[in-house]
Amino acid sequence: MKEVTVLDLKNMMDRNEEFQLIDVREPFEYEVSNLNGLNIPLAGIIIEQEKIKKDVPVVIQCRSGKRSAQAVMLLEQQGFDNLSNLEGGILAWKEEIDPDMDVY
Repeated sequence: MKEVTVLDLKNMMDRNEEFQLIDVREPFEYEVSNLNGLNIPLAGIIIEQEKIKKDVPVVIQCRSGKRSAQAVMLLEQQGFDNLSNLEGGILAWKEEIDPDMDVY
């Protein structure tokens, strides 16, 4: 499984690279803090897979990196080959990029 660090993701954002960010946390978690990714909770990731692009890099994120890793594995079984897991999730983003971000 490919992984990107929060620093990699920040650099991708800063360079305006074309990619899609998918947040697999629950809506109430997304409301607390998010990185402006598309919110598709893990439980619905297969049902809503048509919302996930196949022609650009896709970064999957959650709170700590565990649910997003599950999502990557599930989607790779569906034929996706452009996915990366965000290592450490939004907790790593708070720690390394934005210490003022609200997390739970």
